[in-house]
Amino acid sequence: MESSEEENEGVSGNHVPKELRPLASDGVKFIDEVLDGQNERCLEKFRMDKHVFYKLCDILQAKGLLRHTNRVKIEEQLAIFMFIIGHNLRTRAVQELFHLSGETISRHFNNVLNAIMSISLDFFQPPGPGVPSEIFEDSRFYPYFKDCVGAIDGIHVPVTVGVDEQGPFRNKNGLLSQNILAACSFDLKFHYVLAGWEGSATDLQIFNSAITRGNKLHVPEGKYYIVDSKYPNVPGFVAPYSSTPYYSKEFPNDYHPQNATELFNQRHSLLRNVTDRTFGALKARFPILMSAPSYPLQTQVKLVVAACVLHNYIRREKPDDWIFKMYENASFPMEESQPPLEMEVPPKMNVETQTQSSDHTFDAEEIAFASQLRDSITTEMWNDFINDFGRM
Repeated sequence: MESSEEENEGVSGNHVPKELRPLASDGVKFIDEVLDGQNERCLEKFRMDKHVFYKLCDILQAKGLLRHTNRVKIEEQLAIFMFIIGHNLRTRAVQELFHLSGETISRHFNNVLNAIMSISLDFFQPPGPGVPSEIFEDSRFYPYFKDCVGAIDGIHVPVTVGVDEQGPFRNKNGLLSQNILAACSFDLKFHYVLAGWEGSATDLQIFNSAITRGNKLHVPEGKYYIVDSKYPNVPGFVAPYSSTPYYSKEFPNDYHPQNATELFNQRHSLLRNVTDRTFGALKARFPILMSAPSYPLQTQVKLVVAACVLHNYIRREKPDDWIFKMYENASFPMEESQPPLEMEVPPKMNVETQTQSSDHTFDAEEIAFASQLRDSITTEMWNDFINDFGRM
């Protein structure tokens, strides 16, 4: 029975925090007050600007995915959903806020979730043919990474499962989670999201699934994503040199790259931090992703995808949204240190042996080509770096 299941569904607190309580006496008046008031209040309550909120209502209604009911109009249905995922509230707290029964809250929450899932493919757009402006306009990255379309990384999201199912979902830190792979563009959007894998699954397992499954990650011909060292350096995916430091924390701002592979890994890391910023913006807007909501597992998986859909939608409609501004400011460092004076030529480049292999079948020629591509980028980058320093 839906209502009894709803009593067990939870997010965080049972009560509405004081700052989120409505001024009006019922849910309809509360919605009207927010949507008729200052835009900042809509941002606070519903996690998006008013015009963005209204447009989403129109989209879902036009596609026949949501409809007004006798008691709850579409705006209120979407508001219920946004309140739960945007403020991490238990259903009982939302009942208090909207003056609706648990069964009604649950029904509309699930209706909106399924409606957003229905339009998800409209908002996960594959990369375009051009060079991303974030690369083209930065001499550290252009022309070396001109064929790079984005970055790939994984993230763990807390999950709630039954005792009998907990084993596979327990990650290496002993916590229950689902392991998610995402391909991010350099303008903080998601190109692709694969959710639902158990926390104990390796990143390589999920990567193999992403590039082989029916709804697979698409990499345009001649393009590639950058990935970190837990993924293989294979066609369509350029990893750092694993024998050389590659995390940004290993490169202080005043660090001088000692050779070509260090320079490559340093710039590769600077580009790849877009995944941290994209995930950061996603979790800042939807804190439900930082808890373990007691919904059925399928619902928890859908919530991850739906949050990414809404993230992309808001980024498209309001690119200077306050949360995006916050994470754009955590951008690439503006200065790059120069090499020490005595360094004039890079060490001899060697083809690196893959430390990880992919279950996906890449033949020796393809793997060699991927390695040669990375080496050619590295050599060109280093030669320009040394020449530029010599002219100073």
